[in-house]
Amino acid sequence: MHYFDGESVEVKLTGDSDEQRDAHLSEGPTIPAVLPILPLRNTVVFPFPVLTPLAVEQPRSVTLVDQAALGDRLIGLVAMPDGTVPEPGPDQVYQVGTAALIHRLFKAPDGSIRLFIQGVERFKIKEWVATEPYLKAEVEVAPDVVETTIEVQALMRNTVDLFRRLVELVPHLPEELVQAAGSVDDPRNLVYLVASSIRMDVPDAQQVLEIDNIQGKFQKLTIILNRELEVLELGKKIQSEAQSEMSKVQREYYLREQLKAIQRELGEGDEQTRVIEEYRSRIEKAGMSEEANKEALRELERMQAMPAAAAEYSVIKTYLDWLLAMPWQNQTVDNLEINRARQILDEDHYDLQEVKDRILEYLAVRKLRLERDEGSPAPEEPAVSGDGTEPSSPSVEVIGRQAGVGAILCFVGPPGVGKTSLGQSIARALGRKFVRMSLGGMRDEAEIRGHRRTYIGAMPGRILQSIRRAESMNPLIMLDEVDKIGQDWRGDPSSALLEVLDPEQNRTFRDHYLDVDWDLSPVMFITTANMLDPVPAPLRDRMEIILLDGYIEDEKVRIAQNYLVPRQIRTNSLRPDEVEFTEVGLREIIRNYTREAGVRNLEREIGSICRKVATKVAAGETETFVVGKSDVRKFLGKPKFYDEAAERTEIPGVATGLAATAVGGDVLFFEATRMPGSKGLLVTGQLGEVMKESAQIALSYVRSRAKELHVPEDFFQKSDIHLHVPAGAIPKDGPSAGVTMATAIVSLLTGRCVRPDLGMTGEVTLRGRVLPVGGIKQKVLAAHRAGLKTVILPKRNEIDLEELPEEVRTEMTFIPVERIEEVWESALCDGMTPMGEQEREELEQQPVVEPRREGPGVEVVT
Repeated sequence: MHYFDGESVEVKLTGDSDEQRDAHLSEGPTIPAVLPILPLRNTVVFPFPVLTPLAVEQPRSVTLVDQAALGDRLIGLVAMPDGTVPEPGPDQVYQVGTAALIHRLFKAPDGSIRLFIQGVERFKIKEWVATEPYLKAEVEVAPDVVETTIEVQALMRNTVDLFRRLVELVPHLPEELVQAAGSVDDPRNLVYLVASSIRMDVPDAQQVLEIDNIQGKFQKLTIILNRELEVLELGKKIQSEAQSEMSKVQREYYLREQLKAIQRELGEGDEQTRVIEEYRSRIEKAGMSEEANKEALRELERMQAMPAAAAEYSVIKTYLDWLLAMPWQNQTVDNLEINRARQILDEDHYDLQEVKDRILEYLAVRKLRLERDEGSPAPEEPAVSGDGTEPSSPSVEVIGRQAGVGAILCFVGPPGVGKTSLGQSIARALGRKFVRMSLGGMRDEAEIRGHRRTYIGAMPGRILQSIRRAESMNPLIMLDEVDKIGQDWRGDPSSALLEVLDPEQNRTFRDHYLDVDWDLSPVMFITTANMLDPVPAPLRDRMEIILLDGYIEDEKVRIAQNYLVPRQIRTNSLRPDEVEFTEVGLREIIRNYTREAGVRNLEREIGSICRKVATKVAAGETETFVVGKSDVRKFLGKPKFYDEAAERTEIPGVATGLAATAVGGDVLFFEATRMPGSKGLLVTGQLGEVMKESAQIALSYVRSRAKELHVPEDFFQKSDIHLHVPAGAIPKDGPSAGVTMATAIVSLLTGRCVRPDLGMTGEVTLRGRVLPVGGIKQKVLAAHRAGLKTVILPKRNEIDLEELPEEVRTEMTFIPVERIEEVWESALCDGMTPMGEQEREELEQQPVVEPRREGPGVEVVT
């Protein structure tokens, strides 16, 4: 509601005199069928016989009031849902309003109008008549439905009681309002009197106006009154508690000052003074940076100026404890002996030559840099830096970064290949403290940067917590599972990691809690991931990627003999002469009880056998036990894996594909069958959109080559094809299964089986070309583990075979192809001869393959 400053001019309304107008109102004015509509901002006017002031400023609204004042002085008032619209249209106002009579109006010097109106009756807008020069609408009078029942009377009394309590809590509401409400007998007048007097939002007030039944209006008003009373009573309670708390603090301060005076008279020391002096001494000895030292002394002065019972006192004390606990000057000296580092890495890990070479390169460059920079003059710098100040000589760490030794290593590979243990070996070789920090499932970036001290229970981020735990400025921090960081509305921790892992920025890393610069450049960060794709590109750009692929069988045997078996013997309290694993026994475990890229499950099975042997030794049944092939079956039960490629591909319509997953490579079987239908394609196995599109492309190309494949022309007119990839509970997606799908369909249609010892991978196009795919090494290693002898792959992926171990390249045959026809020629048995009549009849009677349901697993990406 607006009021005008300055002089106003009253305008005498034409028409009836005041006595005639009052008599006219008592009889009730006749509301015309068409009313000029005046939109209201942040106000709802009710049909109540009390004058309401309004301010009109918009030119369109001023014209409406002028013309209405010259006529019957009746206007329609409707509220606006959005009060920010300058000139609302028909769709920007409510459809239920109040017809009102203009009693008086005043014109201000600036052209605006102040008028006093009285609500007459409710109306509903039937149809909009005009929008210029102002809004006009055809309306329908909608009087309230008033029923004088016992429930209405009870609601009236309850409303008056609630209104009385509210007036007592609101200073600006006069007591006369309560007396007026208590003397109103008309339910309609009472509900509008209370609604006009209390504070309500526009939607709530509009809802009260729109309810047709007077009982419903009272019920809605009761809810609003109760809600407003709860807010007011709670505010009064908070104010009262704050006043009592302030009085308590003042009393405690007075008593504390008296206690200090008594202690001074008795010659006793002040405990708080001793605490302050102790902190001051620790700050001087901590060796902090200049900024941190200044911040610590500033907080200490604040702490000294406040009583120990104050809430902020403990917050400052905790902050100072964190600052003093950080290792400002403590750091370990790197052991840069190359031969010793090589010996430690060989002791802890078998093979992984590329990773070991990169670590030794890091140590060698760091050693040469420290030796040759010691005592040598600093590199030449420009005479003046960009800000006009004289540049300082670069530190050792800066020179190291310029030499390229500050790279962040990222080990990427399936579980169980030794990524985390590599970090421990590097820390042992360097003589650094090792801290592992898991990032899996982290969603809050405050986990990295810390929480600001304004929050209750705030503390530094996990980066500085790890440094404090290591008690060293230069530990080796392993950031595990960097590919499993969450990213949603709660934050993006990967973005906070950008500064941590950037050697050019982390010298001035600022944690939100400590709020001082901390130099992270001495820290060696190593990250691990199972897959590289989920890692954001900016974060990948700051890391040097080192791939750790799976092991072949011979490598697993050597790892088990040299590392896993001795460790499990020690873990299960056995002596080396009490149990011995033969190479045949280890190969039996690897082939039939574990099928993985790493060796984690292999160590688990070896541990299981060691526990059973320990049981026999503890019972005195044996002194020495040699675990052979037959003993493995005895201890571990029936085999968990078997070579199913030959069994699966015994019938036409089944092909073996290769996939790359988060846990290494895997072998997938693609099954195709047909049933009577009309050219439909059904794809199952929880496949992603890309994989479904690959299936459609494969079928389309096979249909285009039906004549060359000797498939009857009417086959597709009368048949539906169902393509299924078993392990239906595991999600699968990616384009590289195209050649496998096409081969399975051709095998089904021609009645020719796919070679049982053959796997394939590659993306197929509508022109029959085979495109390159990723993850060749993981897929080939998976085929080798599964016992496959031949792999078909795209021609352009042939160069990727150089990454394979020599044993795999020797034992397996690789067929590079450029066209899908080359795949069919190599994969299908007995060439490409036509299907016989008997074979076709048997194929048509073959039942649909039902999808196999299994438990949830990891996502498979082909």
